[in-house]
Amino acid sequence: MRKTDKHDRRRTPWTTKALVGILGLAVAGSSLAVASREASNDYTLLDPVIDVLGLVRRYSVEPPSDEDLQAGAIRGLLEALDDPYATYVPPEFNEDFNKELTGEYVGIGAEVVYRDNALEIVTPLDGSPALRAGIRAGDRVTSIAGQSTEGRTADQCIELLKGTPGTDVELVVERGGELVPIVVERGEIQTLSVRGFQRDPETDEWRFLIDADREIAYVRLSRFTPSSYTELRNALRTVGAARGDLGGLILDLRFNGGGVLEGAVQMADLFLDSGTIVSTRGRAYEDSAASARRSGTLPDFPMIVLINGSSASASEVLAGALQDNGRAKILGTRSFGKGSVQTVRPLSGSASGAILKLTEQRYYLPSGRSISRTDDSAEWGVDPSPGFFVSITADETEDLLRIRREQEIIGGDGNIDAMTLDEALDALADPQLDAAVNSIRDRLETGDWITPRAEDVGFDQAAAEALVEARRARERLLRQIQRIDRRVRAIESAATDETIDQGQIVDLWDDEIVVEGGELVVRDADGNIAARLRITGDNLERWLLEAGVAPLDSPSDDSEG
Repeated sequence: MRKTDKHDRRRTPWTTKALVGILGLAVAGSSLAVASREASNDYTLLDPVIDVLGLVRRYSVEPPSDEDLQAGAIRGLLEALDDPYATYVPPEFNEDFNKELTGEYVGIGAEVVYRDNALEIVTPLDGSPALRAGIRAGDRVTSIAGQSTEGRTADQCIELLKGTPGTDVELVVERGGELVPIVVERGEIQTLSVRGFQRDPETDEWRFLIDADREIAYVRLSRFTPSSYTELRNALRTVGAARGDLGGLILDLRFNGGGVLEGAVQMADLFLDSGTIVSTRGRAYEDSAASARRSGTLPDFPMIVLINGSSASASEVLAGALQDNGRAKILGTRSFGKGSVQTVRPLSGSASGAILKLTEQRYYLPSGRSISRTDDSAEWGVDPSPGFFVSITADETEDLLRIRREQEIIGGDGNIDAMTLDEALDALADPQLDAAVNSIRDRLETGDWITPRAEDVGFDQAAAEALVEARRARERLLRQIQRIDRRVRAIESAATDETIDQGQIVDLWDDEIVVEGGELVVRDADGNIAARLRITGDNLERWLLEAGVAPLDSPSDDSEG
């Protein structure tokens, strides 16, 4: 099952890190235990860990759980890597992890939310047992297999819906004030990752032609799963791409956090007849590169790829490959900047059934550039093509996602099938999609790309937006520090000198002294002036305390500082 109520999801050790950004090249069979024996000093490394384990087991005031200690030790090792994508998945969460990774699970195939003390169907999924059985959007599930859903969490309800493929589960749903019993046969669910512009009102299947007169297709890819390539190829087949009947294509990778790298390589190969797609490098691997092949390449047609700051990982591989090889224009805003490859490795021994996801390689675009974003990066990710930088506001993004969500509901009220294209584009409130449609229209009519913007502001604008966000993050942090300062002052006013260990308090100068507008002189170890600085703010003491300085025992009255 898929859930939309994030507040109802129980936290697990692996849900604190993004799963949709996984770029797993392979599932390897070797374990950490085998890998650890390759280095002769590993057991020496573990000596203090074993000592701590023994002391904790013997003296901890609360009896420890061996399972918790094991999981905590593994997570501690991963945290020391400073790798935000390294994840340890305990055996009990293996199923959920694989579901997120592959989009496959056993159930009835419906997106649900727990609302007003009942499980509500947001939408049955395309081609699912729930859809075939007559489950509708808005149905409120009152019981599952004879057990009431009242007072249960969404996770508990989902457990009742799971089972063996081919077995039946009886639901009772409230619909229009009446209770309706429905029997659903459980099945293997494959969550589709490819979506179109609008649904067919008769079949509820996605339509992929956004402009039928000009034969312009629109395909949105939500993530990269093992079946995504086949889904995309089938969608393009329905609009005649292989026959040469397609006028143009808009491939929407916005909000796509990535997934299986192989799918991105296969998709790029679908549009490229030669050239490098992506190369990978890792300490334990030989450098390798994936190249496009002429066989199976689709006929040429104008193509635009939509990206934004939430397009990451495999999305960036695909967009970057098409851009660097001159196959497509990239429209939108700069992508996220995740250029690392995670490999999923099952563990053995006492941790059998657990999974380790570890960054083992980095990938590079055909140009040779890494797209990884680091704290000191001025450039990262994939930028829009010159003149195709089209940004949208936070409010426009919120409206876009809300309207998109309504479009995905099977049998919902938000369908745009009766509208003309221009009316539908207005209803969708999506400036980037609107710009992409107009650009391909112009390309087909004039033979030239007419950019949405008269000037190229892509890199400068991307850097400016990143700077604004970094400054906002800094301001949020400073406000938090100020709140802590107020708490410290409040507590200090209630504490007496006798209760405060003055040796733990460092004060460079009296709090009543105003230094803003003053001067700071820095001397080297020989007493020579190294720098003379004007103080432009009132936070100097706070930063100096973090810089490793201390008051002199006998401060000089020298006006030089």
